[in-house]
Amino acid sequence: MFQKVLIANRGEIALRILRACRLLGVPAVVAYSEADRDSLPVQLADEAICIGPADARRSYLSAPALISAAIVTGSDAIHPGYGFLSEDEGFADAVRAHGLTFIGPPAPVLERFASKEGTRRLLGSHGLPTIPGSNGMLRDDAHALEEAERIGYPVLVKPSAGGGGKGMRMVRSPRELESALKVCRSEARSAFGDDSLYLEKWLDTNRHVEVQVAVDRYGHGVHLGERDCSVQRRHQKIIEEAPTPALSPAARADLCERALRAVIAAGYENLGTLEFLVDADGNFYFIEINCRIQVEHPVTEMLTGIDMIALQIRIAAGEPLGFSQADVVARGHAIEFRINAEDAAHDFRPQAGVVERFLAPGGPCVRMDTHLYPGYEIPPYYDSLLGKLIVWGPDRTTAIARARVALDELLIEGVVTNVPIHRALLLNEQFLAGRFTTNLIDRLGSAAFLVAAASGGEGGGGGGGAAASPVAPGSAVEVTG
Repeated sequence: MFQKVLIANRGEIALRILRACRLLGVPAVVAYSEADRDSLPVQLADEAICIGPADARRSYLSAPALISAAIVTGSDAIHPGYGFLSEDEGFADAVRAHGLTFIGPPAPVLERFASKEGTRRLLGSHGLPTIPGSNGMLRDDAHALEEAERIGYPVLVKPSAGGGGKGMRMVRSPRELESALKVCRSEARSAFGDDSLYLEKWLDTNRHVEVQVAVDRYGHGVHLGERDCSVQRRHQKIIEEAPTPALSPAARADLCERALRAVIAAGYENLGTLEFLVDADGNFYFIEINCRIQVEHPVTEMLTGIDMIALQIRIAAGEPLGFSQADVVARGHAIEFRINAEDAAHDFRPQAGVVERFLAPGGPCVRMDTHLYPGYEIPPYYDSLLGKLIVWGPDRTTAIARARVALDELLIEGVVTNVPIHRALLLNEQFLAGRFTTNLIDRLGSAAFLVAAASGGEGGGGGGGAAASPVAPGSAVEVTG
């Protein structure tokens, strides 16, 4: 096991990693930017070190700053969390070159799975069905138009690198495609430093279902079940749950088993998440793999009782998995609500400001992963995620009932949050029946959800207090998913 771990991230995931390190008896150092000097992870850390200014490019995205911090503090491993440099093979390789361990897939594995289009072909060769798409990366606009015509509109423009909905656009005509290509290249270049794009056939009615896998360096692997991430806005997840209401138990088992076989055959290592689209007939299509811990990992932890961050650290340290597929037992139903500082009434505009009051909900089977505290100033430079509310029940109906109570208890004042959207979703008939798709919010519109939320009552005031200043345009962000 490692002597000391540098946590190269911020917010709730930095705090989550810190807790896992303490569980393992491993000292941890929290690396922080000047904007996060007073953050909760820094206050609770065994040790903390400033790595640069608020600009993420000079702190959380600076490989030299992070590696130097690890060396200075005597750390022998770096945990990147999610977003930032968590899937950067160049960073992982630099970490290795300095005699440190990257907690995640090793650099050669990250390189093998770096291209989404290349990964689609690789795992397709190992038995996973894929959505029709472009043959390779788009060389130029003419090639894009030619490929879109061959695939058939509508198509989805996707960046080869990164995630979180950045650089993605659905288009229904050649004119829309020409306009989208310029925007997508710009967003992808800004977010990931790579503007290469490819196309996928767009399925108008689909579910987004992902499979969690864990594979040690000796080729032993297990899947930890699937999660349904279909409730999204602008291709970004806001609610995740498991098991998915979209598939029968037999279909879920088939999906998970095929996903695990494919990644083992392709030489994957450490934790990873394979993402699929499921059509109205229950057919599933592989779209991409996330080579890191997911924002929504607590859903799987609540079902299986497995500490996934601790598992990730142990695998990176060279320990064998230590259990088999038969040992993985998922019980009940879990739902996660991403609590973001954003104003749904104004096009989900990100918010910044001071948290005047904060109260986390409690009760049986309720978990709140957050870095908030009263008086905390939310900086305008990073992702808008404030925390994650996770609930568990023996069945979906009970989990939803607990979620309603927990959302009513949740109190965040001083900034506008998306809590009203979550409350509204728990009143929506399609969501309650489990018959929703990825366009649920976009189709109904945020205004409709807010009206529904108001009619249901505001409860404990968790919708947020006074409006705060929006995030500055062009600010560096954490890309999450």
